Amino acid sequence: MKTEMRDLKNILLVEDDPQDVELTLAALEEYHLANKVAVVRDGAEALDYLYRRRKFKTRAGGNPIVVLLDNKMPKVSGLEVLKTIKADEHLKMIPVVALTSSRETPDLIEFYKHGVNAYVVKPVDFAEFMKAIKQLGVFWAAVNEPPPHTGREETSILSGEVISSGKKEV
Repeated sequence: MKTEMRDLKNILLVEDDPQDVELTLAALEEYHLANKVAVVRDGAEALDYLYRRRKFKTRAGGNPIVVLLDNKMPKVSGLEVLKTIKADEHLKMIPVVALTSSRETPDLIEFYKHGVNAYVVKPVDFAEFMKAIKQLGVFWAAVNEPPPHTGREETSILSGEVISSGKKEV
C-alpha cells in the first residue's frame, strides 16, 4: 500500500463566530487534529469548499471525513448546506454534525428530517464546550468508521497520511 502526505484538512468546520472557531480548534489540538481542520466562515464558503470552486478550486480532492456545521450563518444557512450535501450523490455520504446554539425543536426536527448525523447544542460554559468538541473530535476522527471512498484515496486522520486504495477513479 502506497502512502504519501497530501491534503491534511479532513474535517470541515463551518462557523461564523471567530471565538467558537478558536475554541473548537483549541479543543481539537489536544488530539492533534486542529491542523487537519479546514475552516470556512459561512454556508456559501462551505459549498465552495465541497465543490472545489472559487478560492477552493485548487484544493486537493476528496471529501472531509465530517462536516461540523453551524446553523445560523450569513449568506447560506447551515440547514441549506445540509440539504445541498444530502441531495448530492457525491457528497451525501459525508457525515454532518450540526454544532449550533439553537435548542429550538423546529431546528432539531428540520436537521434530522434532512439527514443530519448528529445535532449538538454548543454549551455556553467554556469547559463544557471544550469537552463536547473533544468528544466530537475523538468520535469522528478515531472511533467512527467513515464511509468507503470507492476508487478514491482515503486519508488517515490520525497519521495524516493518504492511503491509496490502488484503484483508479474513472
